[in-house]
Amino acid sequence: MSEPLLDVRVRAKRYDGRTVLADTRLTIHPGEIVSLLGPSGCGKSTLLRIVAGLDRDFDGEVALRGIRLDGPSPELGVIFQEPRLLPWLDVANNISFPQRARGEAARQAAALLDEVGLPGIKESLPKALSGGMAQRVAIARGLFSRPCMLLLDEPFSAVDAITRTRLQDLLLAVTRAHGMAALIVTHDIDEALLLSDRVLVMQAGEAGAGGGIVHELLVTTTRPRERHAAEDAPLRRVLLDRLAARSDRAATSAARTVPACPSC
Repeated sequence: MSEPLLDVRVRAKRYDGRTVLADTRLTIHPGEIVSLLGPSGCGKSTLLRIVAGLDRDFDGEVALRGIRLDGPSPELGVIFQEPRLLPWLDVANNISFPQRARGEAARQAAALLDEVGLPGIKESLPKALSGGMAQRVAIARGLFSRPCMLLLDEPFSAVDAITRTRLQDLLLAVTRAHGMAALIVTHDIDEALLLSDRVLVMQAGEAGAGGGIVHELLVTTTRPRERHAAEDAPLRRVLLDRLAARSDRAATSAARTVPACPSC
């Protein structure tokens, strides 16, 4: 296999005196789609923010194409759970921000709107958009700097089921068209199996220890894939078993730390 496009090592990430991540290693290769799957509080979004350069208060390093990053990079397009569009700017200027949508920037913004299925709305304000349309604009904005990788933090969780399937298809189309890799944070096993080449299961640490990646699952199902396909059942069962086993262990560990009630 080729050298990793992205290589992340987090020896420790602490927050408010608590270790959130410990001894975590993440690599992603060119064109690969990887999902981070796990319960709330296990450090998925924290790890994504570290990769994006939005959180630099950790012990470790992030390297892209072998070069260490010390902050946000235009080669990493970030798409959040909410579109986070600036309400006073029209769609074209939201896509090109902080550049002004003029000349080549305006032409690129218009081309990206065509690509995400929203032609002709470049002068619209965010308040005129539906949730699905706003998230398509957010995807276009993430593509504007021509990144080599997209970082997505539960990007489709705030939209209805039909819009979600359309946005999932759009994500697969744009990553394929641009030859981009992607790192996706999700709680949804079926979404992870539909989109990913690899699924990384994360869990919080036990007894105050930092969490991290506890299991890796390769998804080799031929693309295009069917949603909820019967052939995915064994993979789905593995992920469910891994998540349940780690959750049960964490619950047992937590119960042991609760002091006994003297009157019970």
